[in-house]
Amino acid sequence: MRILLTGHAGYIGTVLTPMLLERGHDVTGLDSELFRDCSFLADPVSIPCIRKDVRDVTVDDLVGFDAIIHLAGLSNDPLGDYDPSLTFSINGEGSVRLGQLAKQAGVKRFAYASSCSNYGASPSSFIDESGAFAPVTPYGQSKVDAEAGLTVLADENFSPTFLRASTAYGLSPRLRFDLVVNNLTAWSVASGQVRMKSDGTPWRPIVHVADIALAYICVIEAERDLVHNAAFNVGTTNENFQIRDIAAMINKVVPNSRITFADEAGPDLRNYRVDCNHIALTLHAFKPQWTCQRGIEQLYDAYCSAGITIEDFEGPKFNRIAHVKKLLANGELDPTLRRKELVEA
Repeated sequence: MRILLTGHAGYIGTVLTPMLLERGHDVTGLDSELFRDCSFLADPVSIPCIRKDVRDVTVDDLVGFDAIIHLAGLSNDPLGDYDPSLTFSINGEGSVRLGQLAKQAGVKRFAYASSCSNYGASPSSFIDESGAFAPVTPYGQSKVDAEAGLTVLADENFSPTFLRASTAYGLSPRLRFDLVVNNLTAWSVASGQVRMKSDGTPWRPIVHVADIALAYICVIEAERDLVHNAAFNVGTTNENFQIRDIAAMINKVVPNSRITFADEAGPDLRNYRVDCNHIALTLHAFKPQWTCQRGIEQLYDAYCSAGITIEDFEGPKFNRIAHVKKLLANGELDPTLRRKELVEA
């Protein structure tokens, strides 16, 4: 299958790319490469790519592809909060526009990186794909908007699928330290403190980045009728944890660590548990390989090998919002977060 992978140079994309190649797919990337200087331990696998902002894609860029896996976008709440109008432009309007152009270009399959952040603030019971959306951030709302705009494009010639990933964690060549398991483990290795930024009570579903990548492969390789205009919570139902439970697991893995709370620690509006049985029952090839415990051990080993410091993961190389602000200050991005070298080309 000929696949266009947007955001191929990011956290999930750099894990998904080699997995797609191993399956024999012909993969082209599309990325503005905001984070090209942010590799951790290893550089990403190199593939042919279209260097563009997703907002500037044309129909001609998309002709000839069988499927698009659309990962590109502003990837977390701090980036989403920086300028909500940009979040809606990139994650929401940009994703719908990409779907419209894909349909015009004759692309049959479109796998969209949605999020369990759509559920935002939900009751204590487990929520499945039919549950109500209650996003509490611009990032979450942008994902809700994109799903709504892409859903109406579905017909016999264009088949979107929505993958609502749980909170990701785990090792990647473009590692993100803003994710709860990655961040708490980094703090514990670098400082001896499992430093929580909330009161520890909120629930989160979590899933390893490699298992998220596997879900995309299962979707694009599945029979169309199984995934057409369908949504899937991506993860495992028994991998829902309160933040304090994750902290306790890290505390046991990292020697001589202790659990502490940041000065600003308090309640977090993002609080939800998700039911992931639908993907397990529908896509039998989706068999997650990772647990939180194994992921913490993987991260601990990698952080120790790298000699990770607080300055590393809180600084502008690996902190997404800090990196974007640095690029803006250096004049490498325009106010719309487009790379100036691409705008001027």
